Amino acid sequence: MQRLFVAIQPPDAIRRQLLSLMGGIACARWQRDDQLHLTLRFIGEADRHLFADVTAALGRIHHPRFEVTLDGIGQFDRRGRVDNLWVGVTPHQPLKTLHNKIDQALTAVGIPPETRNYHPHITIARFGREAGGMMGFMADAGGVRSPPFEIYDFCLYESQPTQDGSVYTIVERYALD
Repeated sequence: MQRLFVAIQPPDAIRRQLLSLMGGIACARWQRDDQLHLTLRFIGEADRHLFADVTAALGRIHHPRFEVTLDGIGQFDRRGRVDNLWVGVTPHQPLKTLHNKIDQALTAVGIPPETRNYHPHITIARFGREAGGMMGFMADAGGVRSPPFEIYDFCLYESQPTQDGSVYTIVERYALD
């Protein structure tokens, strides 16, 4: 079984910019360069037959290339505590349209549709039970922006959990039109 998700790998310059933001929160588990991605759709566990169906379904998706920019910083809370810290990406609409196409393609091969609202972002840190020092970090880094960068493909990733955090491996790339 493979644990899969669909995401966009940011260009090198954008990943360098994201890495330069990281630091200053003692309890944060900062993402590594190879972990930085913009999730389009989580899939979950897949056997080799479902994997073949997923790769074929994703290969039939047509979507034009588009540009986005990093835009602001935020956090997701779970049960009243900060769960992760992220950098936003705008505009949302081309990403939401691509997300919806991926969701429909995956639903057609038997994967249940996404139930959560899609919010385009790149996670830069994850937290355990504590997330102290957030206010200063948010004030310092809250205005993060980047020049526009082109999205010309999306990827199917495999996620393998380890003691040092998950290892994400791109198993397939899909070019946009």
